[in-house]
Amino acid sequence: MQIHKERLIRMTVSSQTRAPFRGDHVGSFLRPERLKDARLQKAKGEMSAEDLKKVEDEEILKLVKKQQEAGLPAVTDGEFRRSWWHFDFLEGLDGVEGYDKEQGLPFNGVETKPRGIKVTGRVGFSEHDMIDHFRFLKKAAGEAAAKLTIPSPNMLLFRSEVAEGLYESDEELLTDLVQAYQAFITRIYKEGCRYLQLDDTSWASFFSEEGRAAVKKQGRDPQKAVELCARAINESIAGRPDDLLITMHICRGNFRSTFMSTGSYESVSETIFGGLDVDGLFLEFDDQRSGGFEPLRHVNRPDLTIVLGLVTSKFPELEHPDHIKSRILEASDYVPMNQLCLSPQCGFASTEEGNLLTEEEQWAKIHHVLEIASDVWK
Repeated sequence: MQIHKERLIRMTVSSQTRAPFRGDHVGSFLRPERLKDARLQKAKGEMSAEDLKKVEDEEILKLVKKQQEAGLPAVTDGEFRRSWWHFDFLEGLDGVEGYDKEQGLPFNGVETKPRGIKVTGRVGFSEHDMIDHFRFLKKAAGEAAAKLTIPSPNMLLFRSEVAEGLYESDEELLTDLVQAYQAFITRIYKEGCRYLQLDDTSWASFFSEEGRAAVKKQGRDPQKAVELCARAINESIAGRPDDLLITMHICRGNFRSTFMSTGSYESVSETIFGGLDVDGLFLEFDDQRSGGFEPLRHVNRPDLTIVLGLVTSKFPELEHPDHIKSRILEASDYVPMNQLCLSPQCGFASTEEGNLLTEEEQWAKIHHVLEIASDVWK
């Protein structure tokens, strides 16, 4: 009976032909111990880059198979080749370098490894390791949708240091950054990518008074910064092919099961829900830090999909299905049910350290999302 039920879930959730899917996921997965050990050996000079790549390839193939067996219509490489969800991609752009900082990023009670990025030359795109990474995923994905996750261009605008005298203004930097993203998107489309996700923590800076104060401390006007964020997204994805679906995940921080930001979407809801040209939004709604669904009243397009992140990826306990279903129903007061989907609120490992749950508990979360989605959208 259980086997029949799992097969029915896979058939029901996979019956959609266009992403985001009723039961979806943000993208990153816990790194297997074998992969962690291999990366550590490489860092110590005890393993070659070629041997590390072989381990990565093998573990990604296993991961893709697990995603397919679970019934996920879209699969990722789990970000298994990355240390960070954003730095690894941004460091691959022309003119951008990574470096070790004196301090890490502060989360709620913990701190990341000390790492940062700086712009040392004109930003551009000529080649990128993630082209090959996606090519490998696309081949492994088979009939499933191969989903690529990359940081939003806002992560360079708001999380990098810029060499003095290189750019006279954010506007000038934005011009080069947009061109670099457009070039990458054009290239990745040629490689067969039809499902691209932009991950973005910059929006959370505007959700609270503390966040807006921090923006002011940087010398930026919060409202103008919001407008700049929206332009960076819209201009970077402008002119994309009709069959390339682009979503954005808005995150409040996800490191070792902790968070960085709090606050409702309300203060920038008109921009996020009514002013961005993405096809879908992955949103965190897993606890009280995210506020209620009222900001969704600003969704003004019938073709914008809202993916409700109601199942937490931070802790192993499974939410009661009836509670999740009732919250989906609440959200449908503001957005029609046919524009809603369900996912974990974030990935399971935004950095290689990963959240504080086991792989078994991680997959229980994925199955939980798919089972609830199957019941809700029959």
